[in-house]
This record gives sequence, C-alpha cells and structure tokens, in this order.
Amino acid sequence: MANIEYSFWHPACDSRQVQEEPFAAVLLEIPLVFWRDEEGIVHGLHDKCPHRGAQLSLGRVCNSQLQCAYHGWKFNNKGDCTLIPALPQLTPQKAHQATPVAVQERMGLVWVCFDTQNAYKAKWPEFAAENNASLRKFNAGPYEVATSAPRIVENFLDMSHFGFVHDGWLGDAARCEIPEIEVYESDSGFKISNAQVWQPNTSALSVEPGMVAYDYEVMHPFSAVLTKIPDAQSGVPKDYEESIILLIQPLFRGQCRVWFRMAVADFDAEIEDLLSFQNKIFSQDKPVLESQIPVLLPLNSASESSVASDKASVAYRRFLKKIAVTFGVC
Repeated sequence: MANIEYSFWHPACDSRQVQEEPFAAVLLEIPLVFWRDEEGIVHGLHDKCPHRGAQLSLGRVCNSQLQCAYHGWKFNNKGDCTLIPALPQLTPQKAHQATPVAVQERMGLVWVCFDTQNAYKAKWPEFAAENNASLRKFNAGPYEVATSAPRIVENFLDMSHFGFVHDGWLGDAARCEIPEIEVYESDSGFKISNAQVWQPNTSALSVEPGMVAYDYEVMHPFSAVLTKIPDAQSGVPKDYEESIILLIQPLFRGQCRVWFRMAVADFDAEIEDLLSFQNKIFSQDKPVLESQIPVLLPLNSASESSVASDKASVAYRRFLKKIAVTFGVC
C-alpha cells in the first residue's frame, strides 16, 4: 500500500462495539472486521475471505480465531488460514491468507494502521493531556457528517466562523475580529499559537465573557489538538487550561465519523451536560460542513479565496501537500 494515509493510525470504531462476535467497520473505504480473542484483545482483518470474497464479519469467533460463514475457513489474528474444512489435511498456503491490519485500543477507540510492517513507528495524534491526572477525560460523539475529513479538520482550526456559526456559544457576531496568529512549521507538522477570539463563555468554570487564546497542533492529516487558555479576567482559576483532540474516522471520501477527546478541569458537572454542549456545537457546524462545495478539500490555492484570517487553513493545506495526502482532497 503506497498511500501515505496508510502510514498513520486512525480510529475505526468505539471499543465497546467489539464484543464476542465479529464487528464490521469501514476505514478509508476499506471494509474491516474486528473481534476479541479469549483474552479480550482486539484483532482486525480486511473484511474479505481470500477464498470467494465473502464478508468475514458474517462469520463467528472460534477459539479466538475468525471463521468464515461461507466455507468455514479459519483465520488467526495474523490473517493466516489455519483450517480449510473441506480439505482438513491440507496445509494452507500464502495464497489462502486474509489481509491483516495492525490494531490497538486507545482513548476508548479501536485504532488501525494499514502498514502492518511499520505500525510500530506509524504516527498517532498527539494528546499530552491524556496523561494528566488532574484533568477529566471523556469522548464526545460519534458524529456522522457527509463531508471529507480535511474539511472537518480545517473547520476545527478556523476561528473566524465562531461569531456566526456559534454566535452566543463560542463567539459573538459583534466582536468577531481575529488578531494576527503565529504559525510554526516543522518536519512533523505545524503549530499555531496565540490564536485569540472573544467568547461569551470562555469555559465551564468562567463567570463572564473574555478573550481566549487557542494553541493548535497538527501532526496527523485527519486530526488536530486544541489547547484553550482563558483570559485571566474571565474569572477562571490561574493556570487552568483544557484540551480537545479532534479524531476522525474517514469512512469514504465524502463521509466521516467524528469524536472529540476532551480533557477538562471540571469534575463537578454532569457528563450529560458536558456532552450536550459538544453536541450543540457540532450540530451547528454540521450543516455548514455538509454544504461546502466541493466536498473534497482543494489544495490548489487558486481554487478558493483566502485572506489573512485563514492563516491556519493555509498552513493545513500546505501540510497536506507536503506529506502528499491524496484521500479527501482535490
């Protein structure tokens, strides 16, 4: 597999969806099947039997191996065929193998890397707050959205829409000017610092509106990390900050599933209230995202007009071109 997208780790489903029976999923237009062995470890293969192309997800799990529902061929977690019932004495060959994927569980999700030989060095979305015990972590979503993964990332990085799409929530249409932001590029991606915006509620702990400084980091084509630092005048305790990581499962070029991994300092609010807020914000973004034409993100700078407040968007498109991403772009 030559596509650069295959050298990254991507979320493929919620961990809770993979139980005792095979579970079918799609990632980057590739059908997959997951199952748990007797020790509870998740494994994954391409959802296609090498024999006659039936979906392996229609089968069952037998002694930690996956058995095809069509002719009963059995496969281990490496994709090796271990039994052909019609010829029980036959030693299966390489041509009888199913295609494996590298699988891990992190942040409540099942992750996949298609480049199994190099999965140990494949890139993950970075989330420094994940190991911070002083923050409350949870997942918001999933959200289904009919657009490309890069369109979703670009929207996540864009602050100038806050006063309009999220007026009264994340922004104020009367105070929507975006000060100059700073972009730092590196071999692994880029960072954005001191991206400021006026917000009616700077955080769950705030008592009044104020300016908020956002820092972003992008090192993955379909993910981004936001660190939010409320202004000292907003009433938020000193040194308080929260982080959000955008995690996307690109199902198809124009269809995605989205999660947000949250790390917040609020341990008192009901989880339903925190999730309700995220649900509201994404419900405001969704119709705009699904309206954008073309669905795929244009990387040609002449295809769409850009201005100085689009600095983050321009940096993201430049990053995708630099690493030669082909999925979800045009």
